[in-house]
Amino acid sequence: MNLYNNLITLNRPPPYLTLYPRYHRPKSIRRLRISVSSTESTRRLQLAQSLQSETLQILEWPAVCAQLAAFTSTSMGLSAAQSARIPLGRSPEESKTLLAQTSAALAIPRPVDFSGIEDVSAIVDSAVSGNLLTIEELCLVKRTLRSARHLVEQLEEYSADNNISSERCSPLLEILQSCNFLEQMEDKIEFCIDCKFSVVLDRASEELELIRSERKRNMENLESTLKQIATRIFQAGGIDKPLVTKRRSRMCVAIRVSHRSLLPDGVVLNVSSSGATYFMEPKEAVYLNNEEVRLLDEEKIEEHVILSLLTSEVAQSKLEIKYLLDRILSLDLAFARAAHARWMNGVCPVLSSDSFGESKSSSLLVDIEGIQHPLLLEPSLRKLSDIVASESRNSAKMYQRNDFPNSRIISPVPVDIKIGYDVKVVVISGPNTGGKTASMKTLGLASIMLKAGMYLSAQKNPELPWFDLILADIGDHQSLEQSLSTFSGHISRLCKILEAATEKSLVLIDEIGSGTDPSEGVALSASILKYLVDRVNLAVVTTHFADLTRLKEKDSRFENAAMEFSLETLQPTYRMLWGCTGESNAISIAKRIGFDEKIINRAQTWLNKLTPEKVQGRKGLLYQSLMEEKNRLEIQAKQAASLHSDVMSIYYEIQNEADDLEGREAALKAKARKEILQEVNAVKREIKDIVHEFENQLRNADADKYNLLLKESESAIAAIVEGHQPDNGLSIGNTHSSFYEPQPGEQVNVKGLGNKLATVIEVPGDDDMVLVQYGKVRVRVNKHCIRAAANGDGGGTASVSSSKRQGVGVRNLKSLRSFSETSNSEDVSYGPVFQTSKNTVDLRSMRVEEAAHYLEMALNLRGPGSVLFVIHGMGTGVVKERALQILKDHPRVAKFEQESPMNYGCTVAYIK
Repeated sequence: MNLYNNLITLNRPPPYLTLYPRYHRPKSIRRLRISVSSTESTRRLQLAQSLQSETLQILEWPAVCAQLAAFTSTSMGLSAAQSARIPLGRSPEESKTLLAQTSAALAIPRPVDFSGIEDVSAIVDSAVSGNLLTIEELCLVKRTLRSARHLVEQLEEYSADNNISSERCSPLLEILQSCNFLEQMEDKIEFCIDCKFSVVLDRASEELELIRSERKRNMENLESTLKQIATRIFQAGGIDKPLVTKRRSRMCVAIRVSHRSLLPDGVVLNVSSSGATYFMEPKEAVYLNNEEVRLLDEEKIEEHVILSLLTSEVAQSKLEIKYLLDRILSLDLAFARAAHARWMNGVCPVLSSDSFGESKSSSLLVDIEGIQHPLLLEPSLRKLSDIVASESRNSAKMYQRNDFPNSRIISPVPVDIKIGYDVKVVVISGPNTGGKTASMKTLGLASIMLKAGMYLSAQKNPELPWFDLILADIGDHQSLEQSLSTFSGHISRLCKILEAATEKSLVLIDEIGSGTDPSEGVALSASILKYLVDRVNLAVVTTHFADLTRLKEKDSRFENAAMEFSLETLQPTYRMLWGCTGESNAISIAKRIGFDEKIINRAQTWLNKLTPEKVQGRKGLLYQSLMEEKNRLEIQAKQAASLHSDVMSIYYEIQNEADDLEGREAALKAKARKEILQEVNAVKREIKDIVHEFENQLRNADADKYNLLLKESESAIAAIVEGHQPDNGLSIGNTHSSFYEPQPGEQVNVKGLGNKLATVIEVPGDDDMVLVQYGKVRVRVNKHCIRAAANGDGGGTASVSSSKRQGVGVRNLKSLRSFSETSNSEDVSYGPVFQTSKNTVDLRSMRVEEAAHYLEMALNLRGPGSVLFVIHGMGTGVVKERALQILKDHPRVAKFEQESPMNYGCTVAYIK
């Protein structure tokens, strides 16, 4: 006994415990240790669940769930979202599966029909409790089962769609893959019950069919008997008209009291309100009425038996129905998450490799760029459905409210959160109302949304680890009932968080160590952070204690971040600066709010005495220059990113153009060959028509008209041939002399008009310009562009005919003036600047290389002294730029110009 007491005194185990190995100790002792261990584990689990639930409230997760409720399609999904019962992944794999379901739902082009799905769990529970289900309740179960089966058919139809990969639909199909849709029970209910009229069908059982058949015959006999008796009473004057009715569930006839003797031994069932009419059951109808009552009771009993059997079927299928409803709820929430992501233009987050125990694929544990809080984002997006609870809107408004008067946040400022793998604690400093708490809340809410399989309102693909617990200490935990001050409530919650947190947890602490003496608060806060750095995956805290920001100097697992504050406007910018230390700027904020100038000056003087070096340093030029350099580098980085994006866009465009170049060249050649064949066939048809017309006219013509008809036909054929061949210049019989002087009234060939005949009106002056008339139009041309007309060659007639066929007539005075100006500037004469189908190449809707090839061919086919209209359009400008470059470098192009001051999509090229 003394030895035992000594061992206890020395805090050593009793000797009998050392006599037994670990698994051979007495059962009572082992049971005691297991019980203690189990109790401790249960208590910690309950504590973790309680803290997690409180954290969800602190981070306003119910408000986000209320947003999601607007996009649900079933009553189950609406109830789950409104009560914040959205499932969170219990492991990284589960969260990854939820994200895959959201992505698959987002890929479905059309909404899935959830109509007919009802929450029948209460009906199933009622059946299990022994209550008889009504016809309406059984029909509701049948309709839900059928609609659930229709959901699978819709998903399978989408999976078979060529535009949607079957692999993309597989996460949704897997949700309902292991469900039992209870088709046999659905068929039984449909066989026994007519849900349209809410009646049990005769075919439900043979007994019911016999009872109803017998009841029908009995009712026919009863009605026939009563009609005969009622007719007899009417004929005897006992009633104004025959009346057969029902009283006290028995069929009877109406009769005046004075003629009661007409129904001896009849039973009075009721009397009219005036007392002058009896409703009597004749003696002949008593047996038939008794049979009706008996058969009706038997029918009800048989219907009760049928409903009992169907109710038993539902009760026995409780697990299958409950599981099916749970799977339908999961499918509904997947489509709701997809609609929510589409509503806020969200992106899919990526689980970091650390979540799966894999090697680190990047240097960042958290890599989020431009994330926005969904509640702050809500006012800037289109209005949610009225299904969204008012608490969500009120919470969102409260969350975005600023503490300063006459100020408001129009749209949330995107925040970048980038935390390295080796960092375990992030200390955020900066001014009040600068966004420290909002940024920390955004990180916590993003972690919860990732666990729930929701998209984030961020840029690119945000990367986050999976946290088993997100624990937050934000706000004032003061409680008069529990005698807790602000500091006591703060420390009490921190104590619980430290106990529940694990190595995979995220801990968020707002204003750590506040509410007490600053020196003690700093000491306690530093000790807590050094404890957390060894025991959690990540901790993010906000503080105004500058000493906490110096922890990074001694331990690389600490990181600092600061909320930017503009010294020029004395307002926060809500941007997070990583690796920096922020100032509280309390005096600046107080000044902006409107404190008395004396108070501000006295506070500034006191601050200068406490930290003179620090204050003077902040006011120095070094700080300002660093901020300016930082802004300059940011602008350059954005410009470089934009330039890189443009270069890559051009690169990919050129790469796409270069693909299959030979194939497109062959296609162009085939197209050109086809067009040439079509043109040849068209010429043949025109010539054939002229020959046919010539032959028809020749039959009825005299010999004198033969030469005239022949000449006209030859001229028409010549015009067609000339109009469909490239313009290779004009061969004029007359040799041009530089000393040729046209005379008024003389017929001349004008090169600028396609060698057409024109009449000289005025002789050339000092500027060598001659006024000629072509038809009704007069125009001045250079005298070097005219030649004396050949006598009797008929060229003029042919040319005019050709012009008419090509549509090259004088179309507008503007084009002639343009031609006149061109002729005045150059000695080389070109054809009239009139656009036709023969001198036009249309490059629109072509790729760059295809357009270049087509333009090269058109330039090579044009004759000397001709023009070519190049229609390149505007568009992105790539085709136009390439076309102008070709015209500039081509050896046959003398010059080119814009078609008109108002037409930027067409360029006129002049061929040498």
